[in-house]
Amino acid sequence: MTAATRPEVGIVGLGIMGSAMAGHLLAHGPVWGTDINAERRQAFAAAGGAVLESAIEVARVAEVVITSLPTSEAVHDVAASLAAAGRPGLIVVETSTLSLADKEKARQLIEPSGAVLLDCPLSGTGAQALEREVVVLGSGDKRAFAAARGLLEEVARTVRHVGPFGHGTTMKLVANLLVSVHNAATAEAFALGVRGGLDPYQLYDIVRLGAGGSVVFDRRGPLMAERRYRPATARVSMFVKDVGLIQELARSVDLPTPVLDATLPLYERAVEEGYADADGAVLREVLENMKSPD
Repeated sequence: MTAATRPEVGIVGLGIMGSAMAGHLLAHGPVWGTDINAERRQAFAAAGGAVLESAIEVARVAEVVITSLPTSEAVHDVAASLAAAGRPGLIVVETSTLSLADKEKARQLIEPSGAVLLDCPLSGTGAQALEREVVVLGSGDKRAFAAARGLLEEVARTVRHVGPFGHGTTMKLVANLLVSVHNAATAEAFALGVRGGLDPYQLYDIVRLGAGGSVVFDRRGPLMAERRYRPATARVSMFVKDVGLIQELARSVDLPTPVLDATLPLYERAVEEGYADADGAVLREVLENMKSPD
């Protein structure tokens, strides 16, 4: 993509993922953006972004708007604002992690205006987003996706179109099922090893070389070994939210998820112990503080 062919791009939501994407986009050209948080707007401006006051203002100047938002209410409010801009042909790339029903509601709010909504969640943590190591799981209108693809390649290691609208979210939830289970299993392994007298650093260095290793083990293992849980790369509260979304999807297709279900009490216990804002690696502490039922 050249400067001449690069669409005008805006971003609504400058939190952990949104600010990381904004930084990569700014390395390639101008970016319009907004967030309800003043500090985030200031940080975006300091990085070279053009700050606007609202989502509707972003929609009026951008050809592609990327949204990265924390709640379904925020996504629906922004969707209504983007529709109010009255920009037929506007492409909205929705990257938040939400339920299929919430994504569909956002589409119903936006598309009567002539804009197109793409469901494009990101697979990866905030730390991976900063390193441009996330994967875009795109779904929806193929022509609109092709038009936005160059911008998405600026923020991600891999960009995939996985099917009709909503398939991106389904793929993301499948990936998050594995992340949630792998994280809990990694914490249990550390807790067992340390309880059994192993050095946590040696445990990490050796286990990662064998069949027990994984991307999650590589990423969270050092945090668990160092007991370094803040700032979070992926908060415990996010795991609780994601497990709930995965369970909702599983119920909708009548599939039991016993392995995933076993992890939820651990994340909920972490919240109860004051770790809601801590990294998911803190499950090591939760498990080490537990006693065997025998």
